[in-house]
Amino acid sequence: MKFTELIDQRRSANNFIEGVQITEKDLDPIFRDVMLAPSSFNLQPSEYIVVMDDEMKEKIREAAYNQYKVHTASAVIIVTADRQAYEQTERLHQGMLALGILKDFEVQDIIEENKLFYESRGEQFKKEDAVRNGSLSAMFFMLAAKNHGWDTCPMIGFDQEKVRELLKIPYTHEIVLMITIGKEKKESRRLRGYRKPVGEFVSYL
Repeated sequence: MKFTELIDQRRSANNFIEGVQITEKDLDPIFRDVMLAPSSFNLQPSEYIVVMDDEMKEKIREAAYNQYKVHTASAVIIVTADRQAYEQTERLHQGMLALGILKDFEVQDIIEENKLFYESRGEQFKKEDAVRNGSLSAMFFMLAAKNHGWDTCPMIGFDQEKVRELLKIPYTHEIVLMITIGKEKKESRRLRGYRKPVGEFVSYL
C-alpha cells in the first residue's frame, strides 16, 4: 500500500467484526516491521503482550471499563516499555562487536555513557523516555497492522494497575497504551473528526 493511502485508510476502529480470529502467523509480519521502529540509543525498550485468549480478553475488558470494542477485537495488545533498557546496552551491541564494527573498549564506553545519561536524569526522565519510545513503536505497529490488512484502535481508557496485575507486568516496565486489533465493523464507523489545518499546528522560524 502506498504510504499516503496507508495513512488515509488507518482509522481508530471503534468496533470490530466479532469472531474474526487472529493468529501468531498473522501478527509476526507486523512485529517484524515494528522491529525497525526508532528508539533512544537503539535500546529498543518496547515490549508487547498479545492477549488472544477469550477469557483473559474479557478480564482485560473489565479493566477497560467494559468497553465493547475490547470484546469484539480479535486480540488486545498491551504496549509496555522497559525503564531500565539502558542496562541491556552490552547485550544489544554483541552483534556489532562480533562483526568487528565496534571494539570492546568502544562498547564499554557506550555502556558507561548510557548508564550515566539515564541514571543522572532520574526516575521521572526514565518514565517519560519509556513512554516516548513505546509510543513511537506503537504508531509503527498500527501502521504496519493496517498495511497487513488489520484495523486497530489505541486506548488509554483502562485501569493500569488492574492490567498490570492480570498480566504480571513488572514495575520496571511502563504501561504505555492498549491497542485493540481486528477487522473493523465499518457500519459502526464514525465520521473522521475535525483536523486542524497545517497553519494551526506548524510554525516556521
